[in-house]
Amino acid sequence: MTDTSNERAKQDVREKVWALLEHEGAAPLGVHGHIPDFAGADRAASRLAGLDVWQRSTVVKANPDRAQLPVRVRALHDGKLVYMAVPRLAKAEPFYVLDPAEFSAPFEQVATSVGAAGSAPTISADRMRPVDLVVCGSVAVNRRGVRLGKGAGYSDIEVALLTEAGLIGPETTIVTTLHGLQVVEDDLPEARHDFSVDLIVTPDEVIGCAPPRRPLGIISESITAQMRLEIPVLRDLPGP
Repeated sequence: MTDTSNERAKQDVREKVWALLEHEGAAPLGVHGHIPDFAGADRAASRLAGLDVWQRSTVVKANPDRAQLPVRVRALHDGKLVYMAVPRLAKAEPFYVLDPAEFSAPFEQVATSVGAAGSAPTISADRMRPVDLVVCGSVAVNRRGVRLGKGAGYSDIEVALLTEAGLIGPETTIVTTLHGLQVVEDDLPEARHDFSVDLIVTPDEVIGCAPPRRPLGIISESITAQMRLEIPVLRDLPGP
């Protein structure tokens, strides 16, 4: 499958899932193009928090989307250090540091993108601690752990950066929280830069996945000129 047909196949699945979520009332209208803020996100966060892997984790890296806000809030209430990606990785230091010991404002506020921008410091990978658990948002995922984001590639870059820095390794668990309607039976296409997830957590179940697929770092040929322009941390990478 060519890169173009690969991306077309991915987008077809995204469109079907977005439409299904809206039709079933499982996500708000206008979800197309976004990580869905799915119904039951708080229950999925509670289910994740009951797992051994959560209880063993002290450092969590999370995406900034609203769908995973309950996970970030729960992590802070549980005393975990949270690294949250700056939206669109738009800063030279592309992660917010959410340390529950450092905030007087409610965690429900500081764990949002707007709240973090106003109250949390940013950090680059060379100053971060090793990550025990990665929480990512998804548009769709199959039971093998192959996931689709919204198509911008930010999650893949975040994981690649931290893997390259030695902060994510084979012992790091990657989990996605999402609605059960987002778990598909399709044989989803994968690109070289894609990572898979170890665990899928919905409001109603936990699904263990196949052995993980983890790129060893940034794959230069997957980085477009537009990405280099918009994401500061990519600007000095060697070309493909």
